[in-house]
Amino acid sequence: MRYSIAIDGPSGAGKSTIASALAKKLGILHLDTGAMYRAVGLKILRLGIDFSDEDTIAQILKNTDIDIKYECGVQKVYLDGENVDSLIRLHEVSKAASAVSALRCVREKLAQAQRKLAQRYNMVVDGRDIGTYVLPDAKYKFFLTADEKIRAKRRHEELKEKGQLIDYNAVLEDIKKRDQLDITRAIAPLKKAPDAIVIDSSNMIPLEVVQTMINYIKERL
Repeated sequence: MRYSIAIDGPSGAGKSTIASALAKKLGILHLDTGAMYRAVGLKILRLGIDFSDEDTIAQILKNTDIDIKYECGVQKVYLDGENVDSLIRLHEVSKAASAVSALRCVREKLAQAQRKLAQRYNMVVDGRDIGTYVLPDAKYKFFLTADEKIRAKRRHEELKEKGQLIDYNAVLEDIKKRDQLDITRAIAPLKKAPDAIVIDSSNMIPLEVVQTMINYIKERL
C-alpha cells in the first residue's frame, strides 16, 4: 500500500534537506515540490510576463510541461523537456517562484501533478501546503520551522556556496516577505495541519531532525 510523508514549513526551514535525508533513510523517493514552482517561475521570467497577469500565465500553463524524473533515486526537474535543476536554484528564480506560487492556476496544476506522483510511489513530499491541501491524507505529517534569522543565515550560506553573493539583510527581507505571502495567500496558505507534528530546527542539526522524525514514525508502525 502506497504511503506519503508530508513535510511543510516556511522558507529556509530546511525542508528539502531533511526530506531528502529522511527519504534516503527510509529507502523511498523524495519529491521537492518547491522545485516545480521554481520551474514555473523560470518560464515566466524567461517570457518577461508580469507575475500579476494570471490570465496570461494560465494560458501559458496549458502548453507547459513540468516533468519530474528520478535518476538513481535523485529528483530531476524538466521544463518543456529541458533539465533546469541548476537554473531553478538562482536567487531571482526563487523570488519568481514566490510570486507564481500565490496564483490559483499554478497551485492547482502543480498540486494535481504532485498527487499523481504520490499515487505511484512511496514518497517524502515537502512544501508549504502538502499536509493541508495536496496530500491531506498523508500517513505522517510534520511541520518544520525555525527562527527567521536562522533561516535567513542558512539560505545566505547556501547561496554563497553556489557563488551567489547576496547580502544577508536582503535574504532576511526576502524570507520575511515570503512568509507573509505564504501565510496570507488565498489558496492553500502556509499553515500547520491539525495532525502534524511541529519540529523547531533552530538549534538542531539535520541528523537530529531526521532521527526525531524516524522515531515518531517507528512508534506508529
